[in-house]
Amino acid sequence: MIKATYQQYILKFKRPSGTSRGILKTKETWFVLLSDGKNQGVGECGILRGLSIDDRPDYEEKLKWVCQNINLGLVILLQDLLEFPSIQFGLEQAFLSLQSASKFELFPSDFTRGKRSIPINGLVWMGDAKFMKTQVIEKIEAGFSCIKMKIGAIDFETELDLLTSIRKEFSSKDIALRVDANGGFHPQEALEKLKKLSALEIHSIEQPIRQGQFEEMARLCEKTPLPIALDEELIGVFSLTEKKELLQTIQPQYIILKPSFIGGFQGGSEWISLANKQGIGWWVTSALESNVGLNAIAQWTFTLQNTLPQGLGTGGLYTNNFDSPLEVQNGNLHHTISREWDFNLK
Repeated sequence: MIKATYQQYILKFKRPSGTSRGILKTKETWFVLLSDGKNQGVGECGILRGLSIDDRPDYEEKLKWVCQNINLGLVILLQDLLEFPSIQFGLEQAFLSLQSASKFELFPSDFTRGKRSIPINGLVWMGDAKFMKTQVIEKIEAGFSCIKMKIGAIDFETELDLLTSIRKEFSSKDIALRVDANGGFHPQEALEKLKKLSALEIHSIEQPIRQGQFEEMARLCEKTPLPIALDEELIGVFSLTEKKELLQTIQPQYIILKPSFIGGFQGGSEWISLANKQGIGWWVTSALESNVGLNAIAQWTFTLQNTLPQGLGTGGLYTNNFDSPLEVQNGNLHHTISREWDFNLK
């Protein structure tokens, strides 16, 4: 028999972080804790208020139901949790953790053995031009060869000037630049903006227009001068049929997989299988989880053997994150075996 409990935990940002949905000072997350009398398991249910599809009034009630019915088993629980992708992800982690010889080694590999690392992009947060330029320089000096900039906080021309100044100093051979519009462009103006961005040899743009506008997004992906990556567009698309239809309709150049938003490893694997069949590229991104969720995503990502830089660099954002073996060095995420976990929810 397995016993299950859950607990809320509030992560505190080291400095307020700008997103398309305002300034974040704290971030709420939930942990599912399992015990079979001998071993313990832990999984993080990473929810982002205002963005996650399972940001619902009955979220905690669902967590309580899961814990009361934990002995139904993972397969049945995942089916019942289709509309709660972050809880699906937390449960997948918790069951793997319970069965593991080491609580936090979910996918043993050369990554968890400290022999290989994962290339990641350096994330530049929204802010004024000076703040964003400072972050870009910091990321380059820290050894990142791929930088992702969130755009949309200041006016487009100012952001374009900033990107232009970066390109004057660093060519596309030196630095790959990704931008994330978080759906901020109007459909009528999007193509013109993409043309201006393409002149700067941008690697890709995430979600140029708001999700749910299938025809406009399909038209944009057909005519775009630079690759488009779908991000928020994947949120709330639950069935395999819906996923297939979305990719066939829009035909994007890339999709971005956030396990907390799309149903964990199982949901992510479905998207990857469909994307591969259509020749659509992809990479994996964390969604502001603590080191517990980030660790799970990183280990799974390594097994996928995708050579593109992944979006796995959120571990250093919080003052009260958990000490872990995860470490960023020279634009790569490492699992440093000499560093130990300190997971304490008190």
